[in-house]
Amino acid sequence: MNSELLNYYEAIEQASADMLSAARTGNWDEVVKLEGACVLLISQLKAAAHQNQLSAGESQLKTRIMQRILLNDAEIRHLAEPWLEDLDHVLKGKSRMVH
Repeated sequence: MNSELLNYYEAIEQASADMLSAARTGNWDEVVKLEGACVLLISQLKAAAHQNQLSAGESQLKTRIMQRILLNDAEIRHLAEPWLEDLDHVLKGKSRMVH
């Protein structure tokens, strides 16, 4: 069993769950911080995946983990939409002059 790769997938899943929890409370700074952690984990996963492969059973577990990550991501995006719209309005209201 290739637990190293699965550990990366599980860590990414946990980070996405933590991001969702932060998004639910409106803690967008924490969401951004956790997103950075996800980027690092994904980079490490990619490097490890070049040297290792998952078995068929592990691939099925990976698929279930990825589905949960995608569900978390979809809900985070849904929660972020009003915040992003507000940010867009603020940015559009600002002058584009460069000093």
